[in-house]
Amino acid sequence: MFQKFIKKGHRKVSKSDGGDYGYVPPGNRNSGLVSTSNVVVNHASRAAPENLVQQHPMIVAALPSGTIETLPMLKDVPVSERQNLFLRKLQICCFQLNFLEILKMVREKEIKRQTLVELVDFIQSSSGKLTESNQEEMIRMISVNIFRCLPPASHENTGSENMEPEEEDPYLEPSWPHLQLVYELLMRYVVSSDTDTKVAKRYVDHSFVLKLLDLFDSEDPREREYLKTILHRIYGKFMVHRPFIRKAINNIFYRFIYETERHSGIGELLEILGSIINGFALPMKEEHKLFLVRALIPLHKPKPIALYHQQLSYCITQFVEKDYKLADTVIRGLLKYWPVTNCQKEVLFLGELEEVLEATQAAEFQRCMVPLFRQIARCLSSSHFQVAERALFLWNNEHIVSLIAQNRNVILPIIFESLEKNIQSHWNQAVHGLTVNVRKMFLEMDTELFEECQRQYAEKEAKAKELEEQRELKWQRLAAAATLGG
Repeated sequence: MFQKFIKKGHRKVSKSDGGDYGYVPPGNRNSGLVSTSNVVVNHASRAAPENLVQQHPMIVAALPSGTIETLPMLKDVPVSERQNLFLRKLQICCFQLNFLEILKMVREKEIKRQTLVELVDFIQSSSGKLTESNQEEMIRMISVNIFRCLPPASHENTGSENMEPEEEDPYLEPSWPHLQLVYELLMRYVVSSDTDTKVAKRYVDHSFVLKLLDLFDSEDPREREYLKTILHRIYGKFMVHRPFIRKAINNIFYRFIYETERHSGIGELLEILGSIINGFALPMKEEHKLFLVRALIPLHKPKPIALYHQQLSYCITQFVEKDYKLADTVIRGLLKYWPVTNCQKEVLFLGELEEVLEATQAAEFQRCMVPLFRQIARCLSSSHFQVAERALFLWNNEHIVSLIAQNRNVILPIIFESLEKNIQSHWNQAVHGLTVNVRKMFLEMDTELFEECQRQYAEKEAKAKELEEQRELKWQRLAAAATLGG
């Protein structure tokens, strides 16, 4: 709760948030009222749209009386007048009302809400195809409402850089009752069969899409959910924007991985990408393979991976299922970023590894099996029971067991020592029981190989014991010599 108060106190606002605004009818624009612009304050770590006023110059002016004109319903006027009335309603919806003061301008807030509901219904019901000028004005109205400076993140207010992102309370946008309807209007416009992409792409352009992507850093999960749906629909409908969207998402990932390690919308962006990857044509373009290597695999590096790992794992698996030859690249990438001290992260990696191995063919498996099972051997002997248990669960997968069986001459010698040590000394009973089952499986697979590994292990242990005894004997001699010399 304290964090939320802090956010409200430190929220950087534009001039349009600083007061209450009303609509000036076109005929009254010079009647002594002062026009104000939407000035966006850019925050160092929260992306904010630039040149909003220059690109979307809406008339938003303060009314001395603090009132908004009440307009008739669209359905109550003749069809010939609806486009003009639609435009006037769009202009009403450009008012920026202060939601931090709940009891202020209640009537105006309700009028704007009802107007937005009516606009959404009008677009959804296909009551009439919008003129190009009205489409332009609608996108401008949407821009005025949604493109804003996001509040500083919790760690920026408190200075607690070490706070885990998953432990922070999300900041819920106070103006959501209006903002939700604006997003709904945008979504209905994008998905509408009446929307001509040749016309709409003039207004839903690269600049608009880039600002939408900036908003994915919003802490409000409701807003991110709408953004995810809308961006996905834009990607599907506006083919001309597809390469640009992929590149822009790529850049967000680069900044997150190599600079900030903080972004609220990585999971949602990965959800969109999961669907995009699923639609990639074969043979896969080199651009997409580079995206896997340079962006998706390095996303395993940041500390807050738990927040988006499920979506990331799905994207990675989609790549391997699309092109099985990428399995070696993916597995070696996982090994490169394998956690050393974070056990919970190791459990996530093992789960993802199982999904990747399920889609891996024998030839690709053989290319990476030696470094892979050296890492699995370390996991098997981990003192953290969840890591050891999750590694042992790999033998419950029939496809993985078949790959291991085909290459048992290489794999069993690598992991045999870990299995034996688990049986001899692992503290957890569940891990002990699972290890016995895996050991039995190898014994049934190839008794001769198992006995050979057992013999080599016994020889290694005997040598190690002999070396330890020699070391102890040397220390005893040194101690004796020191006593005689003293």
